[in-house]
Amino acid sequence: MRDPRDILQLHLLTEKAVILKERENAYIFRVHTDANKMEIKGAVEKAFNVKVDRVRTMRMPGKPKRLGRYEGRTPAWKKAVVILKKDQKIADFDNV
Repeated sequence: MRDPRDILQLHLLTEKAVILKERENAYIFRVHTDANKMEIKGAVEKAFNVKVDRVRTMRMPGKPKRLGRYEGRTPAWKKAVVILKKDQKIADFDNV
């Protein structure tokens, strides 16, 4: 198994993420594009010492961008919604 720091790249904090945290006890992470649900679940449990109920993943496509006459695309990335068990929480993200 890979190191949790390689799998979990960034905790995403948006308005939708805050609503999901309050309603469903869910946290959103940007994860490595090759990571599967079981690796993500193990990485969150190991990194934050919590119990994960389920994981939902989605691939986010890159967006077209331009800078003057130069065109390109931002890279595609993967997002994971991690839903924790009933009485679990990640203390690092509760103050936000």
